[in-house]
Amino acid sequence: MTLQTTPDGAPCVVLGGCWSAARLAESATWSHISQGLADVATQGAVTWDLRAISRLDHTGAQLLWNTWGHQQPAQLQWRPGQRVMLERVARFTAPAVKPARRTAWQFFLRLGEQLWLLWDHLVALLALLGQLLLDVMALLRAPQRGPWRDVSGHLFRIGARALPVTALVGFTIGVVLAYLMSRQLRLFGADTFIVNILGLSIIRELGPMLAAILIAGRSGSAITAQIGVMRVTEELDAMRVMGIAQGYRLVLPRAIAMAIAMPLISIWTTLAALLGGMLAADVVLGVTPAYFFATLPRAVAISNLWLALGKSVVFGLLIALIGCHY
Repeated sequence: MTLQTTPDGAPCVVLGGCWSAARLAESATWSHISQGLADVATQGAVTWDLRAISRLDHTGAQLLWNTWGHQQPAQLQWRPGQRVMLERVARFTAPAVKPARRTAWQFFLRLGEQLWLLWDHLVALLALLGQLLLDVMALLRAPQRGPWRDVSGHLFRIGARALPVTALVGFTIGVVLAYLMSRQLRLFGADTFIVNILGLSIIRELGPMLAAILIAGRSGSAITAQIGVMRVTEELDAMRVMGIAQGYRLVLPRAIAMAIAMPLISIWTTLAALLGGMLAADVVLGVTPAYFFATLPRAVAISNLWLALGKSVVFGLLIALIGCHY
C-alpha cells in the first residue's frame, strides 16, 4: 500500500499484493493493513488504484468497502474481476442498524413481560404439582391399576444407566477434594481431620448435589425431549381423545421413578466419592483405609445421611416436574 499523487495533485492510494482471507488472517498483516487504511481514510484520498492486487476475495473486498464508508470512491481504477467482487459485496452488505435506545417505559414493559412469564410458569408448575398429588391419591386407591411397567422402565433408564457416569464423577471429585484439602491440613499437622471434612462435605452436600446435577442434565433433558416429541407427533392429542389421563400415564411414572432413583444414585455417588477421597488421602497423607473406615462413623452423624436422602428425593421430584412442565 502506497500513497502517491496524480498529475493534477490529488492523492492516490495504490494497493497491491494478496487481499484474501488466508492472508488477512495473519495478525501482523491484518494490523499493518488496518493501520494503513485508517491513515489513508483520515487523509481523504479520492483516487484508488486496485490493479496491482494479485488476489481479491470477499474478505478483502469487504474490508475495502467498509473503509470507503459503504460508497464507491470518486475515482477508482480496477480490473473486471475486482469490479464484480466489489459490486457483489456492495449489493449484499446491509447497513448497520443502531439498536434503539430503550426508554423507561419500554424497560417497564419488558419487566412486566418477564414477571408475567414467571407467574405463568409458577401457576403451571403448581397446577402440575396439584395434578400429581391427585394422581398419587388415585394410585393409592387402586394400586393394581398403576403404571408400574412404565415406572420400572423409567427407573432402569434413569437409575441403572446412570451408574457409570455418576461413579466416575464422584470418584474424581473425591480425589480432587482430598488433594486440595491435604495441602492445607498438612500445614497445621491436622492430617487425620481429612476424614471429617470429606465425610461431612460429601455425604451431606456434594453427593446429593452431584447426583442431582448429573441426572438433571442426563435424564431431565431426556424427559423434556420425550414429551416434546409426543406433542409434535400429536400423541398427546391422541391420548386426550381416547380419554387417557396424561398426568397419570406420563408425569406420575417419571416422578415416582425419579423419587426412587435419586436417593439410590446419591448413595452410589457418595460411596464413589468417599472411595476416591480415601485412596487419595492414603497416598498423600498416609491415612490408611482402616483408619478411614473406623473414623468415618464417628465423624459423620447418621442424621446427615437421612438429610441427604431427603434432599435427593426433593431434587428428583423437582427434576421430573420441571422436565415434564417444559
